[in-house]
Amino acid sequence: MRIVRFRADSEEMYYSDTGSDYGDSSDDESLEQVHEPDFGILFDVDGVLARGLNPLDPAIRAINKLKDSEGNLKVPVAFVTNSCSRSRDKAAMLERWFDTPVSPEACIHAPTPAKLLTNFHNKHVLVIGQEHRKEIAEEIGFRNTCTVEDVRRAYPFLDMVDHENRRRVSVGNFSDNLNFKPVEAILLIGEPKRWESSLQLLIDLLMTEGKPTKAPESLSQVKQLPIIACNMDLVFMAEACMPRFGHGAFLVCLEALYKKITGKPLEYEALIGKPCEITYRFAEHTVADLAKKMGIKKHIKKLYFVGDNPNVDIVGCNLYERFLKDSWINRRNGNRNNSINRTLPRSRSIPSDVALYEQTVTSMESLLVGTGVYNPEKETETTSSEDKVYHGHRDIAHEPELAKPTRYVEDVDQGISYILEKEHFTITT
Repeated sequence: MRIVRFRADSEEMYYSDTGSDYGDSSDDESLEQVHEPDFGILFDVDGVLARGLNPLDPAIRAINKLKDSEGNLKVPVAFVTNSCSRSRDKAAMLERWFDTPVSPEACIHAPTPAKLLTNFHNKHVLVIGQEHRKEIAEEIGFRNTCTVEDVRRAYPFLDMVDHENRRRVSVGNFSDNLNFKPVEAILLIGEPKRWESSLQLLIDLLMTEGKPTKAPESLSQVKQLPIIACNMDLVFMAEACMPRFGHGAFLVCLEALYKKITGKPLEYEALIGKPCEITYRFAEHTVADLAKKMGIKKHIKKLYFVGDNPNVDIVGCNLYERFLKDSWINRRNGNRNNSINRTLPRSRSIPSDVALYEQTVTSMESLLVGTGVYNPEKETETTSSEDKVYHGHRDIAHEPELAKPTRYVEDVDQGISYILEKEHFTITT
């Protein structure tokens, strides 16, 4: 087995480019390894472990079941959320909630898998989002970024949807900053504060190949800038009585405007975040890395995902389960390259040259809890088809069967009990 070394997050990591066949296990497993887990657990956060800034009581009980007498987790777990914040902040919050060490690497936000898109890390990238957006982009590898505010200052005549700016430039002495570097790619990590201004400037950049100083002679000849979009959730549930607009709503606006103005559909270089396959592949890689750091020698063969949103968490699990099956069929047929991507839309493909731990997971189970978005009391057979509007992204086909979990559990505590019992895994406390 050949081991390939690479660097990620300033640490040396290793992966195998050959590996064992589907389902193989070593006959000379040590007694120590027998007591090691060969499974990992992925948790959504809001609605599963917490509501807002407060942990749920079942979540505290669930995490306690995974800890040893010293308070350390004995099963590799990662926290996979479509929110957008700094990993160290999320890790610190989880540590406070559950009184156990949590590394920032275990926290996977919607943009985190963009670490794999190394071809863009040195390009001049416009980052769209709100708080800490430049810092978050830098955390995942983007070294040369700018914001909408930077573009607005460089090209003061673009933002005419802002009437105050319209009046300001009409009486002042303003000019374009011709030394401002062309934008080479766009990273959408979350919805901005001022949608109208951001939409205007994004369309301007897309129509001018990143240098909005001259109108294009022919829109058909304009090469669209690469767009990386993180988190496609149309809406999310907060304190209001109805769902609120999410980043997916902003993407719908951008897609509609671009199509209306250019006559062409907006194309994405990559869609990242749940339910896209690249996020779950990155989560598998993360669990393998955490297992290695915990001293676990066994390969991780199974993943469990505990989520509260059937159309995001569960759809993503089932899409990745499909991906795993196709991938292992390919491997059994002697095809170990990335041809599995041919079955995915371009925007959801996983780069073939990425540095990831070897894929050893052969199956994935999804557990749906009733403490968040999903409310079993509201799910009735009499729900009309008009009420079941598909809110998924246009690049993810509507397949209602994918929203069905492997198992429904009342809460995450019940889910962890199920997992430990099924895996015959006991933690000594």
